[in-house]
Amino acid sequence: MALPLAGIRVLDISQVMAGPFCCMLLADMGADVIKVEPPGTGDSTRHSMGFRLKGTDSPGFLALNRNKRSITLDLKDPADREVLYALVKTADALVENARPGVAGRLGMDYQTLRAINPRLIYASISGFGQTGPWSQRPGFDLMAQAVSGVLSSNGLPGMEPAKNSIPVADLGAGLFSAYAILSAVIGRQTSGEGQFIDASLFEAALALSVWETTELWGTGRAPAPIGSANRMSAPYQAVKASDDWFVIGAANQGLWLKLIKAIGREELQLEERFATNANRIVNRLALIETLAPTFLTRTAQEWIDALLEAGVPAAPILDYGEAVVSEQAVAREMVQMVPHPVEGEFRALGFPVKLSATPQQMRLPPPLLDQHGDEIREELIAKGLLGEARRQAS
Repeated sequence: MALPLAGIRVLDISQVMAGPFCCMLLADMGADVIKVEPPGTGDSTRHSMGFRLKGTDSPGFLALNRNKRSITLDLKDPADREVLYALVKTADALVENARPGVAGRLGMDYQTLRAINPRLIYASISGFGQTGPWSQRPGFDLMAQAVSGVLSSNGLPGMEPAKNSIPVADLGAGLFSAYAILSAVIGRQTSGEGQFIDASLFEAALALSVWETTELWGTGRAPAPIGSANRMSAPYQAVKASDDWFVIGAANQGLWLKLIKAIGREELQLEERFATNANRIVNRLALIETLAPTFLTRTAQEWIDALLEAGVPAAPILDYGEAVVSEQAVAREMVQMVPHPVEGEFRALGFPVKLSATPQQMRLPPPLLDQHGDEIREELIAKGLLGEARRQAS
């Protein structure tokens, strides 16, 4: 059975993270993703990060560009722009992440391309969106985290601002864009026409702040940093055992009662300040201070085993080196070896969702720069969309 997006063609005219991540998700589901890159340099991520494997492409590029083909086009060159326009005639979707206005100057804005292919779904990912007073600001994940509120609510109270180490704005924008593109593909079945998608890092970070904005509007106070704790449940955070930290999650009243029974502190239910989840949230610091001496009496693993046996969520805190070799990650095939013409093989994260009938595949390694340029031009010539002279010009 073919992959679910087989027959869908996506032009990836984006760089770094949000756009490439979006397009990789679509490629993993079977879309034919053609990565359009500037000649000579390619996606700037090819040269980022301070370390390499065997080849010249950075591990960051390798991580975000599997299952794609690469062609280089100088979009300031009329001849190369002709190749882009031929590709647009064959495309279902296009993803770009230039600052608003740049696409127009390159002759690849939505209105121009829509005239060539009215069915085209055009996704533009920027820092702050196409409109509004911040639209022309340069957009990076850190800036989006800062102005969306994420930075203000992360980390520990009284400490310097702490960025979420996972680029939630970048990756969130990529995820939301993939969701929008697929929604537009479905909608096109009825309308027969494509549409413009305006996505931004700022809105992605803000949209993911569901608990934080709920607290703001529910209490009238902007959420403050609370470390590993949760804004809606307590105790739900990291605690210290005799040897190490671990996490517990008594996220409802039933789990709270199981927790205090498992640790021999059933008297806590008699204290009004801890009797309900609402009271425990208000008195979170006092609650953890009260529980702390108990957790110090045993090792983290002993507590984890005891709590899991009692039906209370608990887990060790693994670093990434431990997480990727954990028995669960192995069972779920979350690390895969990717063959590559230069690297030989390299490790990459696997597919985060599994489809039963059409499981995703590592169909293509991350492409070398312009690796498929001739192949793609030949396809366009065969379709009669590109003059024979373009073969020699390339």
